[in-house]
Amino acid sequence: MTPATDTINRLLYTRGKHLTFRANDGIGRHDWLRLTPAYSVKLVRDIVADLPDGSVVTDPFSGTGTTPLAAAELGITGQSIDVNPFLVWLGNTKLRRYTEDELMAATETASGIVTRGREQASVSDLWQPDLFKIERWWAPGPLETLKVLRQEIDQTTGVTRDLLDIVLCRTLIKTSNAAFNHPSMSFKKDSKVVTEFDELDFSAAFDVFETEFASIIESARLDLAGDGTVYLGDSRGVVDGLAKADAIVTSPPYVNRMSYIRELRPYMYWLRFLEAAPDAGDLDWKAIGGTWGTASSKTKYWEPTIETPVDSEILPVSAAIAADGGKNGPMLAKYVHKYHHDMWEHFKSIPELVKPGGSVSYIIGNSTFYGHEVPAHDWYAKMLEAVGVEDVNVEIIRKRNSNKKLYEFNVSGHFSGGDHVPGRRLTADQTPEATLF
Repeated sequence: MTPATDTINRLLYTRGKHLTFRANDGIGRHDWLRLTPAYSVKLVRDIVADLPDGSVVTDPFSGTGTTPLAAAELGITGQSIDVNPFLVWLGNTKLRRYTEDELMAATETASGIVTRGREQASVSDLWQPDLFKIERWWAPGPLETLKVLRQEIDQTTGVTRDLLDIVLCRTLIKTSNAAFNHPSMSFKKDSKVVTEFDELDFSAAFDVFETEFASIIESARLDLAGDGTVYLGDSRGVVDGLAKADAIVTSPPYVNRMSYIRELRPYMYWLRFLEAAPDAGDLDWKAIGGTWGTASSKTKYWEPTIETPVDSEILPVSAAIAADGGKNGPMLAKYVHKYHHDMWEHFKSIPELVKPGGSVSYIIGNSTFYGHEVPAHDWYAKMLEAVGVEDVNVEIIRKRNSNKKLYEFNVSGHFSGGDHVPGRRLTADQTPEATLF
């Protein structure tokens, strides 16, 4: 790496932090629940800001609902798809319009829950999720509080329950031993298991619940100028109910084995979207790029059912990964192939999702396995061209890591019928200097 390239990479890495999930901190409903792989609301707003009134924006990979919520905030219609029912619930809860009566009812209910909860002592016989080694996640005091909160919230229904479940999710993360100082959730190094019930911790966790509730209610009061909906469905096909879009704006899972299910486990267990470890693996297998739990073993035996337009490039890279990756190499080679096989299934569906002249924007990162680059951005561009997207443009958005050749790209283009300025194509071997200047 040349000194000039190193300088530009550091600039991209520093300047690009506002284009990550960190940009969503404290931004109204975007900050309701954190998911580290989420992308920046600022990035979405920049892409959709110039769309005219009445436009529809679709995100085929909803995640935490960043795209439809950003569209609704700007006064247009956002719609998205996700295979994970928890994310469908989360997105629709963030997109709902709340009346003052509904917010007052939720406030009164929350106050009663806290008052009754503080009066309880040891409540170890209450339900808790079957989360593996749950004692690593919470000390006994906060765990007891969460069990009380779960029991109390179970007595509520409708809008109140949805809002309180959001607050429960925020509380369980704020009181946990989980750390978020790098892309994947882990445990704090200084965490320790408390062996005796600590009443102060029990009370302090209720304080967290009250604080988080106040934050949620405040942002729920801010009305949305537009509207949005998240649909349960598989992006590898056309989902019933979707309107034809003026733009697709999305950030699919990256080809880096980061599992959304793994990151969402605490929320999904406490809200009963997951009951046991096999459920997590089964759901991850349905998602594009999932390899958590049993999905890893299934990947080993996967075989393609169709050809993609980039098979001639995928297969040599996969073969190199298999050869150099030791015992995990063959599985990871299958993973890379399956990921792009599934994305091709998705790309084949998008002509049915977009109006003539409509645009597409895919935020995606490249990856490396055992020194071999997987240039997902370049393969995305070629697959988009194969389904009729014109003037495909690959733009580096930011440097993802200051030490490795990992970038985040916006792969964009449009379907015929609109007035668009042709973009430029950047291939995987071009340097950062060429992309910036």
